[in-house]
Amino acid sequence: MNPGKLAAAGLALAIAALMTPATATAGTVSGKGVAPVTPPVEEKPFITGNLSLFYDTHFISYGQDVWGVGNDWGEWFFHPSMELDFQITDSLQFYVNVWADVNDQIEGDIGDYVQEIDVNVGFYYTLDKFKFQLGYGSWNYASQTEHIIDGKVTYMDGLINPFVAVHGRVGIDIPGYDEGVVAQVGVAPSTALGPVTLSFPITVSFDTDGFHAGDGGFAYVSAGVGASIPIHKQISLSVGATYYHTQDDVIPNADEDFVVGSAGIVFTF
Repeated sequence: MNPGKLAAAGLALAIAALMTPATATAGTVSGKGVAPVTPPVEEKPFITGNLSLFYDTHFISYGQDVWGVGNDWGEWFFHPSMELDFQITDSLQFYVNVWADVNDQIEGDIGDYVQEIDVNVGFYYTLDKFKFQLGYGSWNYASQTEHIIDGKVTYMDGLINPFVAVHGRVGIDIPGYDEGVVAQVGVAPSTALGPVTLSFPITVSFDTDGFHAGDGGFAYVSAGVGASIPIHKQISLSVGATYYHTQDDVIPNADEDFVVGSAGIVFTF
């Protein structure tokens, strides 16, 4: 080829290369060095939730053995519940859940075996390792409605997960039971044993006077062990047992010391 034409062709290719926009993919070299790798952003689903179906040996409400079972494991109580969580922002969730007490202790006012239906709404807010909860509950049983306010702060350190909680009753119409507050402190450590998650919650609780138709002060301490066993990506089995020591003059239970058993299945979506 003619040397002049060869030089002209080389110059044209050089000009074309300069005029062509540079493109780069992850791991390739561009005119400014290695192109940055941008990890995909995994968006949180707007709606998540769970459905839980549990059989329990007792119905315990903040230390109160509601049906007076004591240390008798001869009775079983069916406690289904469902929660929906709405992801408002990366840190803020709105929740709504429904819980029911189903048993044959008496003929229920709601249904033959449906003794209670609770509806709770509120918010979860996370800030670094802190999780905050504030909610309202409408608890319906015995032809009346109990109104409650819940607040909780958990420090999720991945080790013992300490928490403080306040449960306030702002409306009730049962003789001997007053409006008031339950204050709690505790820890909720958990660990993985292969695919199984083990938990060891401990709670110490205090009542204001008349909250459980007794005096005010130290109400109970509880310590439990639980296991969550996955059987599918979105299905797990859960079993557990919790020991309660209650103060008789604050919570007049059938027995001051008793153990509660629980077993159920949880569906997440």
